[in-house]
Amino acid sequence: MRVTLIGAVVAALLTAGCDRQSPDQSQANAAAAVAARPGEPGLDRSQAGKPMPTVTILDGDGEETSLAAVAGGKPLLVNLWATWCAPCVKELPTLDKLSAQPGAPQVMALSQDMQPQPTVSAFLDEKKIGLESYQDKEMAVSGALGVQILPTTILYGSDGKEIWRWSGDLDWTSAKAAELLEQAK
Repeated sequence: MRVTLIGAVVAALLTAGCDRQSPDQSQANAAAAVAARPGEPGLDRSQAGKPMPTVTILDGDGEETSLAAVAGGKPLLVNLWATWCAPCVKELPTLDKLSAQPGAPQVMALSQDMQPQPTVSAFLDEKKIGLESYQDKEMAVSGALGVQILPTTILYGSDGKEIWRWSGDLDWTSAKAAELLEQAK
């Protein structure tokens, strides 16, 4: 019985992403949350039209900034991730490749890690990820957005309003991702 329960939790972790709430909560709850979202698996349009949160985050130099400042009036793809989240780390290289594609939206990998900013930057350097290291160690963005699962990626239009969000990992260089990203305006 115990082996079956452990297997179920591991399966939920691999398919649904990481639950950022607390280590003692079941990852099976995270899988149920993704499955309950409207639309395609992982896709949620229920927050479409809401403005991006106006909270302070840190850039790669540890300086305060905001999502709007990074977006600069252009579409912004915000990926909420953490170094301890295996699905998050798995998708980072595809986000890095996406960011180099012509016509791609601005890509922001926003770490939810609580360690000092240089630790997050060093992690990205070690993994050879060229994305700038943004950090939200207070988890103000994920809190303002009601995000419970990592990774979660949110697409904002040039008007600063949410278009959709994707819960769980995705290959951001795939045909599925290209179809979703066509909606950036």
